[in-house]
Amino acid sequence: MLTKPLYRLKRKVAIITGGASGFGKSTAKLFVQHGAKVIISDVQDEQGISLCDEKVGIMISYIHCDISNENNVKNLIDLTISKHGKLDIMVNNAGIFGDPIMPVLEISSENFKKVFETNAYGGFLGAKHAARVMIPRKSGIILFTASVVSAMEGLTPHAYAMSNMQ
Repeated sequence: MLTKPLYRLKRKVAIITGGASGFGKSTAKLFVQHGAKVIISDVQDEQGISLCDEKVGIMISYIHCDISNENNVKNLIDLTISKHGKLDIMVNNAGIFGDPIMPVLEISSENFKKVFETNAYGGFLGAKHAARVMIPRKSGIILFTASVVSAMEGLTPHAYAMSNMQ
């Protein structure tokens, strides 16, 4: 028996950071299937544009955004409001792995800082600027993607594991 799809997110507008690949891409596709208008943000322009080309109509769009840059995140939110008039769901998903696994004494401070600026600070900026438009409406949800590696040893680089701790 064929069933009608559930449009649980009909009339919702969602931003998914890190939406050009991996978990973010899967989430974006699922949100579109459920009727949401989705803005994916990423620094992987070719992959982001390619994902938009897979979908028909105005249900999904791409905005280049380095989430560790506050002006980029502010512009992401402002462009979303300009295009769709609201923001219902903010999915802070973007993250980077950083350098490969190595002893802590060999990790560069620059790599550690870049991972934290993306994974932790980027999530903060996403929440801050999403809240800026959600609080006046008294509506919206802000989600964060984290990794199970924060509770396990030795599977990922130190900076990545620490940036995912809750």
